[in-house]
Amino acid sequence: MIQRDIILEDTTLRDGEQTPGVAFSKDMKIRIFELLYNSGVRWFEVGIPAMGGEELSTMKELLWRDTDAMLISWNRGVKEEVVDSLKLGFKGVHIGLPASNLHLSGSIKKDRKWLLETAVGLIKLAKDKGVFVSISAEDVGRAEISFLQEYAGIVAEAGADRLRLSDTIGILDFNKYADLVQQIKSVSEIDLQCHTHNDFGLAVANTIAGVMAGARYFHVTVNGLGERAGMPDIIQVAAILKNLYKKDLGLDFRELVKTSDYLKKITNTNCFPWTPAIGDNVFAHESGIHVNGMLRDKDTFEALDPWEFGKQTRYVLGKHSGKATINYYLVNEGYKPTEDESRKCLERVRQLSIDNLGEVSVEELVKIYLEVRRTSSDLLKVK
Repeated sequence: MIQRDIILEDTTLRDGEQTPGVAFSKDMKIRIFELLYNSGVRWFEVGIPAMGGEELSTMKELLWRDTDAMLISWNRGVKEEVVDSLKLGFKGVHIGLPASNLHLSGSIKKDRKWLLETAVGLIKLAKDKGVFVSISAEDVGRAEISFLQEYAGIVAEAGADRLRLSDTIGILDFNKYADLVQQIKSVSEIDLQCHTHNDFGLAVANTIAGVMAGARYFHVTVNGLGERAGMPDIIQVAAILKNLYKKDLGLDFRELVKTSDYLKKITNTNCFPWTPAIGDNVFAHESGIHVNGMLRDKDTFEALDPWEFGKQTRYVLGKHSGKATINYYLVNEGYKPTEDESRKCLERVRQLSIDNLGEVSVEELVKIYLEVRRTSSDLLKVK
């Protein structure tokens, strides 16, 4: 069951910027923050203080701003890094620590004894300063459930406010991720956070499954940015929760679309036209049957309200169009095609779409119609 007070936390400024080949300037990061804040986001993972330089300057600027946003710094399991975050004035710190034996031994050359001692020590250090403490169980997909349960109990007793369940390489499916959340909740009352990656295209599904299983927090990024295949897209997750589970997070989708467009620009990337919620084709219809239905009742073939996203329903002229689309555009252009003219226009539009390998413009349709009408008139004159 979804908790009443679930919290969306955006990590575009941290994990999103770890997208290979992506780097944000200070001005860009501040603009991203402003756009997301205006969209209604209030929890942010804003970066890594240990990087220093402009990254540090950016975080100081965000900390100095008088907002009600919760800003969280990301730190390795290193005392000096946590101390520096506390000195900067962060009210929330995250401590990144691996939970699988593979990551412990293969990545940082440590063991479970070190992990538990380090986690407890750093949590107590931060809690003594009265801040919100988040701690990772990284690579949960390859960690034993029994150890994760033990780990959850220990970090909860040490005072951690939440445990982040990081499917670091995206190998869990929604059943396994939901089961993981349930298994840990069965032994500990600590709040859990979903942090899922999209290597198998399951980041959004796993996040929803985790929230459904009782996780209170979850991570998202704009446009699904993130390491490798990325993370759950903020608009997709929020739209699913609102429309399918009646859990409105109070976000302004129009503002989020603006944020998405800005990220596309500064990362020099684009999404597929069929990308859920934000793709160009989400509110576009070509099939003759679909357009015919839409012209009668827009609920027939649209699950989302385009207005909510600052979009408009669009009817595409192409190979699969029907006469309803032909007539719709010609009437809008001030013409009154006969049944025979509509049929002939449709035949030519379909062939032109094949020749063009894509959409036919309204201007091209009008040109076709005028040619069809002229040809018909010439035939009448000959008779």
